[in-house]
Amino acid sequence: MAWQIIGHSWAIDFLSHGLDAGQIAHAYLFTGPAQIGKTTLAKAFAQALNCSQQDPPCGQCASCLKVAKGNHPDVHLIEGEGAGGSIKIEQVRALQREAALKPYEGRYRVFILRQADRATAEAADSLLKTLEEPPSHVVLILTASHARAMRPTVISRCQRLDLRPVTDSLLTEALLDRGAPPAEARLLARLSGGCAGWALGAWNDQSILTRRQQNLDQLVALLTGDRVQRLEAAATLSRDSNAARQTLDLWMAWWRDLLLFCGSNENHLVHLDRREEFARLAPQIGLTQSWAALKALEAAATHLDANVNTRLALENFLLKLPRPFANNRHAQPFTLETAPGKEF
Repeated sequence: MAWQIIGHSWAIDFLSHGLDAGQIAHAYLFTGPAQIGKTTLAKAFAQALNCSQQDPPCGQCASCLKVAKGNHPDVHLIEGEGAGGSIKIEQVRALQREAALKPYEGRYRVFILRQADRATAEAADSLLKTLEEPPSHVVLILTASHARAMRPTVISRCQRLDLRPVTDSLLTEALLDRGAPPAEARLLARLSGGCAGWALGAWNDQSILTRRQQNLDQLVALLTGDRVQRLEAAATLSRDSNAARQTLDLWMAWWRDLLLFCGSNENHLVHLDRREEFARLAPQIGLTQSWAALKALEAAATHLDANVNTRLALENFLLKLPRPFANNRHAQPFTLETAPGKEF
């Protein structure tokens, strides 16, 4: 078979067994973190469902090639539109009209609904009707990052596959096969958190790693920055709340690594290329301060998720960011009692 999937062998085995046995569910739900491979697996399964060869998906027949190029008349990818990127009821109604038609070329009409967990309430209600009485020639494949946001009635009518993070070794091997240097392959695999889509995307677009380095360099510089520098950083970051949230996630991973380094647990570092930095800062900041900073960052991220004023949340954290003791021996210890979020 030519599934062309990194990891998720158990899911591939499950779907392959269903194909071989002729036991095809009318609806599937693939769940997992963003960029873990849900849509890639859905497209490969769509290829397998309509492949013309005996060992599907072959990846070479006309049907498989059309699915790969996105122009197969029987395979439709439905994504959110407009504000919020939600699937709308009009899109579900269009799906229902298409689903009533017989396949043009393949055995099945396949509809892939990306981020079904972000469908509007009206769209979810309408989709439920199709899930309850689907045409025999239709297969629906829903993907979701947060299944808990979906209606239980929708989930119960789908064959659910929860995709798990891909191992570092598999991702490293895949990146090496694509020409990545060994050190960078290991770093990208660790940074991805087991999400192959992110790892491959970062390898193909080096600007992703460049922005990461800039954001981490900014964090380290702010450790010794004065109040004006910290307030200016908060003002700049707050201009884009989504980017600010991503930056906080990156900073939290950095503080987790520093916490691990302080605890002499270096085997599980994510930011492998910042090891020398951790070695320098760990004795200056210490375990208690690192733990407090991490918890404070998590609190700031929670405030952003709750739509608290972005700039205020960032200022509150950055002004209380710990300073390395070597540079400020009289600095007030940064503890959970002085962590951001208490004033909200």
